Amino acid sequence: MTGIEDHPLRYGLANELHARPFPALEVPCRAAYLALKPAKNAAGRDRERDRAHLIELLDRYGAPHPQPGATHYFGEIGKHQLKWESHTEFVTYTIFGPGVADTPFDGDTFKMFPADWLARAPGVRVTSALIRVEPMPEDEASIGPLLDQWMVPESLALSQVVDGDLIVGSDFRIDAAGHIRVACFVRAGVGRRRVGRVVQRLNEIETYKAMSLLGLGRARALSAEMAKLDAELTELVEAMTARQPHSAEDDLSRLLHLAAELEKLVTQTTFRFGATQAYEAIVWQRIEVLREARYRGRQTFKEFMTRRYDPAMRTVKSTEARLKAMAERAVRAGDLLRTRVDVERQAQNQALLASMDRRADLQLRLQQTVEGLSVVAISYYAVSLGTYLLVPFAKKLGVDKIWVSAGLTPAVILLVWLMVRRIRKKLH
Repeated sequence: MTGIEDHPLRYGLANELHARPFPALEVPCRAAYLALKPAKNAAGRDRERDRAHLIELLDRYGAPHPQPGATHYFGEIGKHQLKWESHTEFVTYTIFGPGVADTPFDGDTFKMFPADWLARAPGVRVTSALIRVEPMPEDEASIGPLLDQWMVPESLALSQVVDGDLIVGSDFRIDAAGHIRVACFVRAGVGRRRVGRVVQRLNEIETYKAMSLLGLGRARALSAEMAKLDAELTELVEAMTARQPHSAEDDLSRLLHLAAELEKLVTQTTFRFGATQAYEAIVWQRIEVLREARYRGRQTFKEFMTRRYDPAMRTVKSTEARLKAMAERAVRAGDLLRTRVDVERQAQNQALLASMDRRADLQLRLQQTVEGLSVVAISYYAVSLGTYLLVPFAKKLGVDKIWVSAGLTPAVILLVWLMVRRIRKKLH
């Protein structure tokens, strides 16, 4: 269509759905799988270092480079094929080679990763695996005993997948060379792409299992610290209900510090625990799409995960829930303690106001006393002045000075009292 503008991300997002094709594998074949991630801040890592590390490997085999900013690559390196993918926290390398070695899981394919190149990897190994893919033997009953020789029988998970076209098995243990071992037996006539999809799913199950178990390590590392904080929080809450005198201000300060510590732990673990849940969901989804069927009474991958993997994930979820519950308890206790502090402060304010009222009452009484004394003082001076003024006239009339003063005193006192009262009323 012309005359219509596409969204800038339209083609990129559409191509993303087709960007990671499954390999097409001829049977027999083998694969070496490697997943790397930085030890810290994997999600915020410099992805250019990952691509530079990939390009260094490609240059050793004279292979073409990926596109700038690519998050995936698939190409030939000598007689082998290389599949590279960049994910949120990790990158994966898978090398596919034709045929299988006489010695099962001898690791020759993994030697396609040069030792010095591995030493310069921008990260640490999360997991690595060796996958052996060979035709179904004529006697299918021999698969179980054969895998019991190759792997640890009590940990072995063995099942038919994708409508019985393949039989896959693994003990999910790390061998002496540091790899997980996976065996696939393919029935005749199964397509190359179906084989490739199964191998890819098995690699993804192993990778996301390992990535989700990082949450278990974080949960275990938190257990001692959480137990300490939980005991301190319980002590503070019990102190709030104690009858003996307690400094609410000090308790509130300790509680706020405790709440800050819990909030810091929640912040530090939110990404890891959230990623663990996402990875766990992918593990179960990948197992589901294998469409497992039981093989000769052996435990399936799903049963193995239910017995060994699911409890670990429940531990992570329990730790996350406990941490959030502790943080919420600290917040609620802080609210209660702040209420208690506010009530105590209001009581102190009321006592202070009552004291101020008493002082004001005393000041009023003192003022009234002073006013009474003022009336007397003013009256005394007024009577004196009036006496001096009237004595000359009183002598002509034959009235003694004492009687003049006696006559003026009541009238002057009354007038002064009325004047003071009027002034006080105006001020009020």
